[in-house]
This record gives sequence, C-alpha cells and structure tokens, in this order.
Amino acid sequence: MPELAYLNGDIRPIKETYVPIEDRGYQFGDAVYEFIASYNGKLFCLKEHLDRLQKSMEGLSFPKLDKEFIESAVHDLFKKAGMQRAGIYIQISRGVAPRDHAWEKDIKLQIIMTIKKVNELDPEIRKKGIDIITVQDERWSNCDIKTVQILFNSMAKQKAKDQGAFDAIFVSKDGIVREGTSSNFFLVKDGNIITHPLTKNILPGITRMVIMDLARNIGIKIQEKFISKTELFSAQEAFLTGTITEILGIKTIDGVPLGKGKPGEITQKLYRALREKAE
Repeated sequence: MPELAYLNGDIRPIKETYVPIEDRGYQFGDAVYEFIASYNGKLFCLKEHLDRLQKSMEGLSFPKLDKEFIESAVHDLFKKAGMQRAGIYIQISRGVAPRDHAWEKDIKLQIIMTIKKVNELDPEIRKKGIDIITVQDERWSNCDIKTVQILFNSMAKQKAKDQGAFDAIFVSKDGIVREGTSSNFFLVKDGNIITHPLTKNILPGITRMVIMDLARNIGIKIQEKFISKTELFSAQEAFLTGTITEILGIKTIDGVPLGKGKPGEITQKLYRALREKAE
C-alpha cells in the first residue's frame, strides 16, 4: 500500500514528486484544495467534495475543469494505492508561470494529489472529549472558498497545541463564534443543535452537511444562527466536525468545563450514526 502522488496525470511515489518553483499555489497561495476520506475501500461523499472543489475554483475565477476528469483521476490514484482507509488530498493551482501578481489567460491549471493512510484518532480522545481555546478571527473574508491560504488557521492550531489544547475556534471581533481551524463548530442547548449559518465567514463543511441530515433523520432539531461567545459556556454539549475529525466532543473551552465535562449523549449518538453511514 504505497503512498502515492499525482501530478498532472503522472503517478509516482510521493518522495519522487516535485512541484515547480514558480507554481502560483506556492508563491501566491493561488490554489484550492479538498480532502476526501475512504472507509473500507469506499470513498466517502466524493461527489459532494468535487462539487465544492468546483465552487472554490469558480470563486477564484479559475478556468473550468471537467468534473468527470477529476473524478476519474481520483479513482485511478485510489485504485493504484490499494488502501482501505485512506485520505486523498487534492490541490489545484492556477498553474506555473513567471512570478507576477497578474496572470496570463492561457496559463494551465496544475493538478496535484496525494494519497496516504488515515491514522485513526485515539479512541480515548473520543471517549474523554477535547479541550479547545478561542482565538480572534483575523482570516480573510472569503472563508467559504477552500483555498490553501490557511496560515492563520495553522497559527491558531499551533497556539492551541502550545497551550495543551486540541484545537481552537475562531471568534469574530464582535463576539460571534465561527468555526474551528479545520472543522465546523456545533453546540447543543435545550436538546437542539445550533451552528453558524452558511455565510462567507465559514467553510460549507461536507461533514457538517452530513451531520445535519443525520440529526434531522433521528428527530433532533437544527438551528442555523449566530452564536455569541457568552453562549458557549451555558451549552449542554459542543462538538467539532470534519473529514478526519468526524465528530469530536468538547469537554472544556478556554479551561472552563462544558456540560458534564465529557462528550454528551447527542454527540455520541451522531458519531455512531456517521460511522454507520460511512461504513
């Protein structure tokens, strides 16, 4: 089960694959990406990820790219790697060209993919829950476009790690809770699930969408509305969702215990439902 890379149609080991120095994704962050996971040899929500990839490309005025071509390339890479539980990273940059802020219209898109084995999260972490911190949101104003411009996300994640926490969630200057560094945020109050509405301030998470559908199917009410930072600490439960995160219950926020100080009943119920759907 080799870890492989795809570069413009050529598949080879990751260590043997190199990106040109003048790739605009490297020099300008002029690229979009997706990350797709597989369970038991089956790619999960592939269509939804590729649909979002196209929307991200449109958001940066990239030339149109045939979705069937990308889908075929993903399947080809996945088949060659032969991994049952894998993560495929897709990155599409505007292309390679002499460094200039503007670009020529005939520049060709550069398509990069890698596939690696997914390392499952320690079950004890899921059982006990995670600690998170809050950080002020200073990202760019189009967080709904999944670009590689995630330096501030990385800095926030590192800040959390340095403080002994698992992750950080972004809070706007006026006190609105947005999302995690690579995940969407939910809280549970009075038996209902509340999450930030889809605006340019958050990423339209694929797992977010799946979880909301699962919750409705089991009779849990969903509210999409703005959450103030002060509301966090009166929540019964809270959790993060993401492709690899799946669902992670939160036990403390900024050192303050949440609910019973461990993943709650709704969090656990939705995690089980997600795994059943994926597998």
